[in-house]
Amino acid sequence: MRVTELLNDHGWLRPAAWSFAWVLSVLLVRWFALRVVHRTATKTAERVHLRWTVQVRRTASVLIVLGLGFIWATELRTMALSLTAIAVAFVIATKEMLLCVMGAVLRASAGSFSVGDRVEIGATRGDVIDHGLLATTILEIGPGHQWTGRAVTVPNSIMLTTAVINETYSDNYVLHVITVPVPWDAEWSEAQAALLEVANEVCSDYLDEAREQLQSQAKDQGLDPPNVAPRITVEIPEAAKLNLLLRVPTETRKKGVIEQRVLRRFLKAVGQRGLEAASEPHNELADR
Repeated sequence: MRVTELLNDHGWLRPAAWSFAWVLSVLLVRWFALRVVHRTATKTAERVHLRWTVQVRRTASVLIVLGLGFIWATELRTMALSLTAIAVAFVIATKEMLLCVMGAVLRASAGSFSVGDRVEIGATRGDVIDHGLLATTILEIGPGHQWTGRAVTVPNSIMLTTAVINETYSDNYVLHVITVPVPWDAEWSEAQAALLEVANEVCSDYLDEAREQLQSQAKDQGLDPPNVAPRITVEIPEAAKLNLLLRVPTETRKKGVIEQRVLRRFLKAVGQRGLEAASEPHNELADR
């Protein structure tokens, strides 16, 4: 009775006892089988004797493993559930950290950017000053392409779901688009002509160099060379509204400077034309 009570009180003792008995039984059977094989060794070839010896040992090992697995099945199932619960809890607790590490691996494998590049990640735009396994630090650039003086730390996990724009991917020059809204009237073509004239004046000093660099880059990548000269596309975002989309070549880090030059000269040119039109003498007879 004491043995039975002891086994019941300690649940692990029962499978341990069965395990000991099972292993001992298999080892005894293996010993008896090997004795039989050795006794018949003189009557069989050496290779056959060796093969039977190996088979007996392998069969005994398999029986031991299967028996122990059957005896400890309940305990192993409980352990497996516990390990699964621990693994799930660990993954949930470190989910964001793992995603950040995966984002860093994606950045490194794709070569998205490096320190010193000007990038745009989601709503954050600026120059990369540091990056690691968990986060990337960006010196923010705000409206007007000007530094705000703030450093923004972006978790690398955002790179798994958000496009990363590298504005300094090109060596020296890029094509920059400037949106200029104009009144919806018959004078929009004059505004377009004035804007294009101003853009050609601003870009005249470096246009040939930009064309050579961008065409060389397109050739290296197997693409058709782009038209680098300033050009304007008309956009109608909604009824009674008109936008002039001016595309100009500019240095990668001087988009804000070039944009301000174009806009200020355009406003000055439009203002002068408006003053000249207002200063013309009004002929009532001509109106009639």
